[in-house]
Amino acid sequence: MANLKRLLVYNCAEIVQVTDRGQLYLAGRDMSRVAIRRAARGHSLALATDERGIILEIGDGAEMQKKYSLSEFESTLDAKQGSLMPGFVDGHTHPIWSGDRVHEFALKLAGASYMEIHAQKGGIHYTVDCTHEESDEKLAESLVERLTLMRKSGTTAAECKTGYGLWFKDELRQLQILNSVKQQDIIEMSLTYLGAHAVPRGFVGTPDEYATKISDEDLPKLKELVDFDNVDVFCEKGVFEIDATKRILAKAKELDYELNFHAEELSCIHGVELGCALGARAMSHLERISDEGIAAMAATKAAAVVLPTTAHILRLKPPPVREMIQQGVIVALGSDFNPNAFCYAMPTVMHLACVQCHMSLDESLAAATINAAYSIGKSHRYGSIEEGKEANLILIKEPKWEHIIYQLGCHKDLIRSVIYKGKLVL
Repeated sequence: MANLKRLLVYNCAEIVQVTDRGQLYLAGRDMSRVAIRRAARGHSLALATDERGIILEIGDGAEMQKKYSLSEFESTLDAKQGSLMPGFVDGHTHPIWSGDRVHEFALKLAGASYMEIHAQKGGIHYTVDCTHEESDEKLAESLVERLTLMRKSGTTAAECKTGYGLWFKDELRQLQILNSVKQQDIIEMSLTYLGAHAVPRGFVGTPDEYATKISDEDLPKLKELVDFDNVDVFCEKGVFEIDATKRILAKAKELDYELNFHAEELSCIHGVELGCALGARAMSHLERISDEGIAAMAATKAAAVVLPTTAHILRLKPPPVREMIQQGVIVALGSDFNPNAFCYAMPTVMHLACVQCHMSLDESLAAATINAAYSIGKSHRYGSIEEGKEANLILIKEPKWEHIIYQLGCHKDLIRSVIYKGKLVL
């Protein structure tokens, strides 16, 4: 049928577009001025998609109902005077692993630092061992469950890392499982290779020598065998320092991968400046970023993916987000979902960003939508509600979108519907 369309959402009190002029990101003062369309008194708003789930139009509800009266929609949704928002984009996750680390949470509460646990072969190494012993089927099953929980919490796209394999064959296995699950299309997935998460136990050599193995052997082989989008390195003192990080990232750039890596989490070794010089798309954590690093990120338009859960759980000083925003850095948000920071809900992350990082509500929303989409190179497709973009949306019960951040821990009660590519998935 020529007039068949996928979705009509009507009776919205407001539609939170975030951007309305095709911007690929918001930075500086623009982060505090997200675009919102509010219905006039006695009126409502509506949104229609085409047959592929691409947004056709946003407008007055009565006018839209009349305009599309001869069209047939696969689904219609009465918003009941709720707020329609973009689906959240999680800029940093580690979703594929086995073996939780609840026992280490008690150690951290007792005062043990992240690197102390790491040095005792806990942390990453513990999860690597558990993941190595798990079957492909179980890893895929748990990955599907986690992505589904993310979606129920309003996330419709996420950057998804490996990193709990380390050895070539184990990292290849994780990438293959990620690709297989990606075909189920639960959410949008940007896949990241993180073989340089730690030097694996049993490797005879230095971190620099392991970095050489990754750059000279593993990355070229993986390029031939499996699809992924980004390359990550845990650039940190005592893990992979500047020379080792540069070796891996330079090879990744040569192979046409995006650079999206951990930097300045526990110490400042000027990984940010290195990343900016190499043309990195995004860098995460940044608790210890230098003033020079902030200036470099602002100049090169690299996204700063801030992870409030990490600072919260490890009792770290939060990243200097206010300084970043004032300098014009493109600030994004991620959950850092992993066995060390077990949080997959972006509304919780946004709340922490406001309270701990002193972000405004608007800034937090921009960081969790358009800017997080920019951090994975997809803000031309989603991250805002605009004509021509994919209808990845959430509908909340309240007429004002701010409730999704304000009502801490209540997102499951607030979210009435999740829409992915124009289809109702919740």
